[in-house]
Amino acid sequence: MLMLLLACALSSTLWAQDDLGLDNEVEIMGRGPIHEAFAAPVVFDPEPGLFVYSPPPESIEEMPPDERPEGNFVWIGGYWSWDDEDGDYLWVSGIWRDVPPGRQWVPGYWRQSPKGYQWISGYWMATASNVVEYLPLPPASIEVGPSSEPPTPGHTWIPGCWVWHETRYVWRPGYWIVYQPDWVWVPASYVWTPGGCLFVDGYWDYAPVRRGVLFAPVRMSRVVYSQPAFVYSPHVVIDVDLAVGHFFARPRVRHYYFGDYYAREYVAAGIYPSFAFHYSRYGYDPIYAREVIVHRAVDPGWDLSIRADFFQRREKVELRPVRTYDTRRTAVGQPVIQSHTVISLA
Repeated sequence: MLMLLLACALSSTLWAQDDLGLDNEVEIMGRGPIHEAFAAPVVFDPEPGLFVYSPPPESIEEMPPDERPEGNFVWIGGYWSWDDEDGDYLWVSGIWRDVPPGRQWVPGYWRQSPKGYQWISGYWMATASNVVEYLPLPPASIEVGPSSEPPTPGHTWIPGCWVWHETRYVWRPGYWIVYQPDWVWVPASYVWTPGGCLFVDGYWDYAPVRRGVLFAPVRMSRVVYSQPAFVYSPHVVIDVDLAVGHFFARPRVRHYYFGDYYAREYVAAGIYPSFAFHYSRYGYDPIYAREVIVHRAVDPGWDLSIRADFFQRREKVELRPVRTYDTRRTAVGQPVIQSHTVISLA
């Protein structure tokens, strides 16, 4: 039986929206990159992103959905992301986002160079920062994990990092902090840019289910988005509470991916299950670290069960989430409607 990645109250599906009519040229994806303003893995060693030979399309006009959550939510627009498997770009839909305290979003962008096109990651900059300082590439991380047992079961380890001090880098050791319900500590990290590395110090962000509304990525035909009057408004919502169980990290592009990345070839492509990335030398997964703390008191074996689930889905294709919205509707016995709802050409 197919496990479905997006939400109904009585089924394990991650789609939290009524069925929508879809244009033939727009495919809503049941897997793909997570908008980096919603969440991103922490990578220890900053490095240039992958080069793509094909130029990205012009950014499309994206209209925020009418339904806006109450609170301090802002709309952060979508962007094109390169899909290695398909050899084409897909659109990472915009999101409603509750802004982390004391932060403002600096969006990523595509950069052209003699080697091709390269994505420069966005980041949450401190609002108190008056000057953007470009730094030399820091030395390779020497983080090796906790140096002692946690003081209490409610403590979580924060990795160390290099920090710039006057004219050189010095190592700031890791430390234990007390877990805060409904919050996630995002450790300090660096963002690589052509002009140098940007230091983003650690900060508190909201738990994933409190961050806002995350919409599914879509694949669009050039015939559609190249029309002068084309406007896209996302409608299919990812149930974050369920999707977190299917998060993967791709450190080379500083993105989370969600959905069916269980096959063996994805590890070779640098897409790792959250538990593998979190305990690796590559970086730190803030969301996975929180999940470990949340489940530790009620289910001490949760970490092991997550690993077992992953390997079971690796071996049994029928247990994996479906890959597209149309496949999801077919799987639950509903017709695949091909009429327009999601996009507007007016």
